[in-house]
Amino acid sequence: MTNFAWDAENAAATCSATDENTPLLSASGSAMPEKIAISQQTLVSNNGQFGQAKRLPQYLAGLAATLGALAAGMVLGWSSPAGKDGIFIIRDYGVLIEEEEFALISSLATLGAGIICIPIGILADLIGRKVTMLLMVIPFTLGWLLIIFADSALMFYFGRFITGFSAGAFCVAAPLYTSEIAESEIRGTLGSFFQLMLTIGILASYIFGDVIDNMKTLSIISAIMPLIFFGVFFFMPETPVYYLKKNNEEDAKKSMIRLRGSQYNIEGELQIHREALEQTQRSGASFAVSVKSRAAKKGFVIAFGLMLFQQMSGVNAIIFYSSKIFEDAKSSIPSSKATIIVGAVQVISVFFSTLVVDKLGRKILLLASIVVMFLTTLILGVYFYCNEYTSAFADIPWFALIPLCVFLIMFSFGFGPIPWMMMPEIFAPEVKGVAGSSACLFNWLVAFIVTTFYPKLTVAIESYGTFWLFSLFCCVGIAFVYFLVPETKGKTLDQVQRELNR
Repeated sequence: MTNFAWDAENAAATCSATDENTPLLSASGSAMPEKIAISQQTLVSNNGQFGQAKRLPQYLAGLAATLGALAAGMVLGWSSPAGKDGIFIIRDYGVLIEEEEFALISSLATLGAGIICIPIGILADLIGRKVTMLLMVIPFTLGWLLIIFADSALMFYFGRFITGFSAGAFCVAAPLYTSEIAESEIRGTLGSFFQLMLTIGILASYIFGDVIDNMKTLSIISAIMPLIFFGVFFFMPETPVYYLKKNNEEDAKKSMIRLRGSQYNIEGELQIHREALEQTQRSGASFAVSVKSRAAKKGFVIAFGLMLFQQMSGVNAIIFYSSKIFEDAKSSIPSSKATIIVGAVQVISVFFSTLVVDKLGRKILLLASIVVMFLTTLILGVYFYCNEYTSAFADIPWFALIPLCVFLIMFSFGFGPIPWMMMPEIFAPEVKGVAGSSACLFNWLVAFIVTTFYPKLTVAIESYGTFWLFSLFCCVGIAFVYFLVPETKGKTLDQVQRELNR
């Protein structure tokens, strides 16, 4: 979902910021030196002389890669059509599962996704972005086969863990791929494909779950998506940046020509990538030294804090258990239909968020987002409390849909994409890889905790208490963003590092 990912895609989106003061970023996300920025300007101005790059091949390759995101979204959305406490799994599979077992079935996907965060980046550097993603289809298919033929809770456990493992891999590798194949002018657009396709995958699970009304058939459909991805993405090129990292100049040129067209002068852009890679390799201090700096320590506090408040807002509980939430809310709208509305709102809001996220400041969007999230979770708590003890909402039993939709809209504009977007903006190149991977791992682990214990919380402190707990975290998050998170839009990496070192 918009939140979970280790969205290298959102890091990539920052590379296309339109603000003229924003530094150009290398494929790894590090700021390029000034001379590279000048050569980029020259390249853009010379497009008319050397031919205009074709963009259709880039869009096609980006869409093909993010079909993996659609498959990942269907993993994340799968548990919601299962109904409250997995009642439809029991009906369609004939497997008796307890409430706690269903909570674990739902949440194990996030644990699998967290475990792959660090290894997948290493694998993508060793064997390539394309090959890595194609290989992930194997565990993806295996995980879905375990779910399709499950005859015990244990098979569901392994199936969900493995499909989550594969989904998490796409959340790293696919955005990395799209960021490395795109021209700077459209890198933000291609970066937004991942987030959009992920939410479309979640919505697809909701729709198929409602229309088909059979969990086993939904699992079969979900298993087909990775195979479709394989068939389409197999014909796409590897990224030129990967070939350059491997000193394979010939294949880097061939890849660039496939992506830009034969009429485009590729040498200028390839030189920019070469210089960016050389700059990264030449960067001064070692990791051991850099990680001890005041800027790095503050960066880790900011990164982990944003990830904590992103997940403790309860967003994954809403995605994973939306049917249960609407049933508990005694909504007059059938839970399956209300869930589809929520999913559609999420897709639309993600689409529109890509239009403004590079135009407004990071901090103002974070603050606006978490203030509204605080209010909507507070209101949801009041709604559930009144449903339990009063008849205040008796005449508007559909009311829960409003704060849930507003919550997801504002999450998609702020706390969904921006924590990931800020990762390459607050860390020096020497610590950026470790920082991003560890933040990704932390994010998924917190998501696992939230999705595992959400059903237990609704029993222990009722639904109203659970949403008030989410609201409390959002309230603390407001103070965290206001006092600790810097504004990074329009600032160079050096400016941000100096600010954090103060």
